[in-house]
Amino acid sequence: MTSNSNSIKSVAIFGSNGSIGSAFIKHFLNQSSIKYIYSFSRAVNNFNHPKVHHYFLDISDEKSISDIADELPDDLNFDLILITSGFLHTEVISPEKSVRFISQQNLLDYFNINAIAPLLIAKYFSKFLPKNSPSIFAALSARVGSIGDNKLGGWYGYRASKAALNMFIKTLSIEFSLALKQSIVIGLHPGTVASNLSKPFLSNYKKNSVFSPEESVSYLVKVLNSITENDSGKIFAWNGSEIIA
Repeated sequence: MTSNSNSIKSVAIFGSNGSIGSAFIKHFLNQSSIKYIYSFSRAVNNFNHPKVHHYFLDISDEKSISDIADELPDDLNFDLILITSGFLHTEVISPEKSVRFISQQNLLDYFNINAIAPLLIAKYFSKFLPKNSPSIFAALSARVGSIGDNKLGGWYGYRASKAALNMFIKTLSIEFSLALKQSIVIGLHPGTVASNLSKPFLSNYKKNSVFSPEESVSYLVKVLNSITENDSGKIFAWNGSEIIA
């Protein structure tokens, strides 16, 4: 398989109410080849379109994930399962600048959303990936999850949870290569995107190095359209370059 642009006809997007998730829905709604989009988030979806089927789902709750998977039709297939959710901060939680600020509960929250939730989605939704045709299972990762690229330190919980996600992606790709031979499992680094997740930190970046959600998605779609089975288990940046864990 040299291109996925014509094989993606059905999409599942988790975290669909976030900036990047919403931008992906907008993109796919503009593609005539898309038959349907299943949207999953904890918030009401604003897309009133016959191709969009929205479900309330709390990715921090395994039962919520399993219940929705059981509710969906058994004959449903997704060519692309895309996880765009992520956790970096709240009003009371910020990335740790020092080990002195480490909190056990905060670390658990980071790992639960950024690493464990995508793996649980794979557990319950992999049955919807086609067995005899190409498919992609992709989750948003981050360059700061690269151990080799860590030159600044800090951000313990976010870094480590994304590093764990990268390991889960690699391990899952090995399992899927046996059960779903035409599947591709990858991580995607969207770049620095103007969103609620990044808003408190954007002053640290040059303006031209910050993407709008739509710009980021346009780059990530090019990556999705260019990968092959040989890329399964890898992490790719928005520009198509591989991020080495």
